[in-house]
Amino acid sequence: MRKALLLSLVLVAGAFGQAASKLPRVQDLKFPALREVKIPDVTTFTLPNGMRVYMLENHELPLVSGSALIRTGNLFDPPEKVGLASIAGTVIRSGGTKTKPGDQLDSTLESMAASVESNIGETSGAVSFSALRENTDQVMALFAEVLTTPEFRQDRIDLAKTQAKSALARRNDDADGISDREFASIVYGRNNPYGWDETYEALDNIKREDLQAFYKRYYFPSNVMLAISGDFKTAEMRARLEKLFADWTVKGEAVPPFPQVQRQQNAPGVYQGTKTEVTQAFFNIGHLGGIMREKDYPALSVMSDILGGGFASRLFLEVRTRKGLAYSVGGGWGANYGHPGLLRIGGSTKSASTVDSVKAIREEVDKIRTAEVTDQELQTAKGAVLNSFVFNFDHPRKILDRYVRYEYYRYPKDFIFQYQKAVESTTKAEVLRVAKEYVKPEEFTIVAVGNPKEFGAPLSALGKVTELDLTIPEPGRKGSGAVDPAAQARGKALLQKAQAAMGGADKLAAMTDASHESEVTIAQAGMKVKQTVQWVAPNVIRVEQVLPFGKVITVWNGKEGWLVPPGQAAMAMPPPVVQQIQSELFRIPGKLMLADRNPEITVTALTDNTIEIAGKGGEWVKLEFDTATGLPSRQTYKSQGQGGPVEVVAIMSDFRDVNGMKMPFHINIEQGGQKFGESVVSSMKLNSGLKAEEVGKKP
Repeated sequence: MRKALLLSLVLVAGAFGQAASKLPRVQDLKFPALREVKIPDVTTFTLPNGMRVYMLENHELPLVSGSALIRTGNLFDPPEKVGLASIAGTVIRSGGTKTKPGDQLDSTLESMAASVESNIGETSGAVSFSALRENTDQVMALFAEVLTTPEFRQDRIDLAKTQAKSALARRNDDADGISDREFASIVYGRNNPYGWDETYEALDNIKREDLQAFYKRYYFPSNVMLAISGDFKTAEMRARLEKLFADWTVKGEAVPPFPQVQRQQNAPGVYQGTKTEVTQAFFNIGHLGGIMREKDYPALSVMSDILGGGFASRLFLEVRTRKGLAYSVGGGWGANYGHPGLLRIGGSTKSASTVDSVKAIREEVDKIRTAEVTDQELQTAKGAVLNSFVFNFDHPRKILDRYVRYEYYRYPKDFIFQYQKAVESTTKAEVLRVAKEYVKPEEFTIVAVGNPKEFGAPLSALGKVTELDLTIPEPGRKGSGAVDPAAQARGKALLQKAQAAMGGADKLAAMTDASHESEVTIAQAGMKVKQTVQWVAPNVIRVEQVLPFGKVITVWNGKEGWLVPPGQAAMAMPPPVVQQIQSELFRIPGKLMLADRNPEITVTALTDNTIEIAGKGGEWVKLEFDTATGLPSRQTYKSQGQGGPVEVVAIMSDFRDVNGMKMPFHINIEQGGQKFGESVVSSMKLNSGLKAEEVGKKP
């Protein structure tokens, strides 16, 4: 039976091979010429309030959709409030209107299988809708409300900011994303809107009144272009719009031009981002690109396709396939409507092949700049660019969107056809000319992210290396900031008074280990956690938490740490957990209360009853004292929340004597200004003889 099966497979394979041998080669396939694209007429007019309207009927399906394009963008963010436009773009819709909260909008639209959405990107904002034909009036009424009367409810602002902080906290999780982000920021320059990144501090600076002011500045009728397509009659839709927006007569000043990209900000060089936990390297290579309206953009598009545009490109065939250096590689000339894009070549490779991959890419760049491409390469690239042309017009809504986009950026209406003709007429000589003129290896910025210890050769083989700072800036602490000797003297005096109240500085200094058991109630989750903490001086700690769904153990031995999630084996402690453990070690009473003895730590009085204790590594604690006893009563510090760093307040009470020292047995915890939970200590031991090698042992 087995032999018969094998024989059958052989026969089938043979038959398939004979049939395959008769198939034409890909390069021999002949395709008919693309049929001429016919652009339907777009109806345009201006409403009495100044809003420009573009309409295109399409009766194929009983659907109507539209989008209001607003001249704004995150390039207008104030530098101290980066993220303002993005948050506004979200909350315009999620915050609801003056008469309808966001939840009510959600349920109403869901019941009609409709949608109303809003967003703000780099150089435009949008409010859009889609609806079944029979629900057009109801959905457009909601769309108009969102566009003209957003309420910016505080709870939705808080949610949008939390989501933004959560994304910010995870931005270093993806090494590929790091490479992309850092490359763009370096080339555009970090000191301008094109290279800015959101920060926790900037997000915290954004208030409701900022969002309202941003909306008021840019959302007015004459700054809006409204495009509508679908199953309607033009005359009826025009009458509907005139009635719908009759009362929206807000005036506004003309919006200024978007800021210009300063080409001198480009910083060529080699940049290294260290991610020791990844097993491959991710890279980006290039410099500033161009603008789509530039005369050589069509030839640059063809050149890009030959260099790195797809499976037939030189980079793919040479660097990935023939040399086997990269897992993925590609890229080329980038252009935007209103400002330069990026010439970007990116990909990933084995860590050991990082430098060789970059050198191989440079070789292909040099080749395309020094010799003409082949006839076959030219025809293949032109065909690829032109064959993708029809996808710009495969749906009426795409046609209308492109029409409006050209108007928005002040491009000629026939720009796409000018581009098509220029691509068709591109020659080998032009490809060589634009490669020489526009691709400048001496200006290349090279960004590689990975584990440098695994690189086969150091990045310095490519040039002088700058190490990238991938840390995510924490919110600024609440201290006074400036160094004030008098304030430091008062701070040390307050701290020494507290040392005496707790049992004396000498007893605190003699503390070699501490342990306690407690029950932690997390109010927001309605959950109780049994917690055991063991500490051995100076920086060994073990925390065991018993939760309803299992046990979590974290251990730090002073050099490395481990995390044991419920039901799993020990794993290397993730960076956010390391950061949190370091913060806890900084606040250990035996260390914190003796901060005046550590030259690496500053103690500064903020008020007559409050000090700030700050380490050179960015750690800080604001400590308030009970005026009657001198004991510490309130700690304020930063910790990691679900949406990133949050401010935590620990209110200490029920001080009891333990080995001659006063220690708190009850702590109320506030997080983000709200009650988070409480910790009640059931037992505590000091100087009980705990050993570092036992406490810091890998679980």
